[in-house]
Amino acid sequence: MAERQAGPSSLMLEIVGVSKSYPTPRGHIEVLSNISLSLSRGDAVAIMGPSGSGKSTLLYILGALEPPSSGTITLDGRNPFALREKELAAFRNKQIGFVFQDHCLLPQCSVLENVLVPTLVAESSNGAADRALALLSQVGLKERMDHRPAELSGGEQQRVALARALIREPLLLLCDEPTGNLDRASADTVASLLLDLHRSRQTILVLVTHNPELAAKFPLRLELIDRHLKTS
Repeated sequence: MAERQAGPSSLMLEIVGVSKSYPTPRGHIEVLSNISLSLSRGDAVAIMGPSGSGKSTLLYILGALEPPSSGTITLDGRNPFALREKELAAFRNKQIGFVFQDHCLLPQCSVLENVLVPTLVAESSNGAADRALALLSQVGLKERMDHRPAELSGGEQQRVALARALIREPLLLLCDEPTGNLDRASADTVASLLLDLHRSRQTILVLVTHNPELAAKFPLRLELIDRHLKTS
């Protein structure tokens, strides 16, 4: 079990004894076992492990997309799995940003429209357009804001996805192999932008990867080994 302690006033994400198993005809298969981790605003952690080790499952649990079988998670003092469905959707939209290996952009929408998608269901979208333009400028794509995703390179599409993940100014930023489909140069660009934007916004950044070069850029590195989270 890997656990990092933070002071009570700075503690923002706390994972305590989280396990996950799935039923099968031959019994339950345990994917995660008794995982605990404490992170504060501004922390960045890379979690490594081979395919099938449970990295994505852990990320989906942290993102309140899938409940744990046991254990608790609190983000900014709230347990998302204790919220009603509508409250959970609003909490996830505001507090959590996602960047996946597949950028998941809407092909019929422009770059700017894609970045603004999370604001469409927000209670308030005041200042969203200005934030979107500022983010596109930071990722070097302001001049491409009227283009469609098909007109962009893979690296550019992932930079749009990063801007989209940050448009609601989330506390927690979750990344699942964000450079996995990119060439070396594009991967380096996206990784640098990701860490720069994280530092400037003081998010809690959790990234899962099997790429040791990407993980090496992070100050805290953990590994999922035999269902347990251990210090790398």
